Amino acid sequence: MNEQQFDKYLNINTIGEQYGFPKLAHYHRYEPTPYAGLEQLFEQYELPMNPVFVDMGCGKGRVPIYIHDKFHIPTVGVEMDAGFHAEAEHNKTNYVQKKHKGASITFEHVIAEEYAIKSVDNVFFFFNPFSIKIFRTVVHNIWKSYEQSMREIHIILYYPSHDYLQFLEYGTPFELAHEIYLRDETNINERLCVFTLKKA
Repeated sequence: MNEQQFDKYLNINTIGEQYGFPKLAHYHRYEPTPYAGLEQLFEQYELPMNPVFVDMGCGKGRVPIYIHDKFHIPTVGVEMDAGFHAEAEHNKTNYVQKKHKGASITFEHVIAEEYAIKSVDNVFFFFNPFSIKIFRTVVHNIWKSYEQSMREIHIILYYPSHDYLQFLEYGTPFELAHEIYLRDETNINERLCVFTLKKA
């Protein structure tokens, strides 16, 4: 399916080119994650046990809704922009009405650094949503959550920046477990990287 067909299947509206600039300098502008990349990710990657999936910078809610539909697991979208958060909630309503009544999908209107990571959150998705400064803070929060409740944690990077990769590889205990190069892409950055932290 193409982008429009996926949206129609999920009964949501997340299509859109890059537009608008956030008010905070460290946050990047909106661009929806391509469905094709998500499909290829899950051809090679398996979620951990009892997954709770958190999308940091979820925009209109595409990824949390897609993940819920594919795996029927709890998902969370974190979004700082009030307009996008409202659109994500609207998309959730439309998805639930058509597809899954009582679906466990939550959208939180908060900046990523202030999202309160729960002890069950264990898969974190980033489509290059903000600067390395913010990313370090968020990963530090994930690490603090791990110290309080040790569990297997995965970090998924789509189109990862060099700064993100360097920080995870050399500044944290996370280890690169999967590197998935997307088909029909000539840009070496068009890939997904999965980092894991095993339960001690």
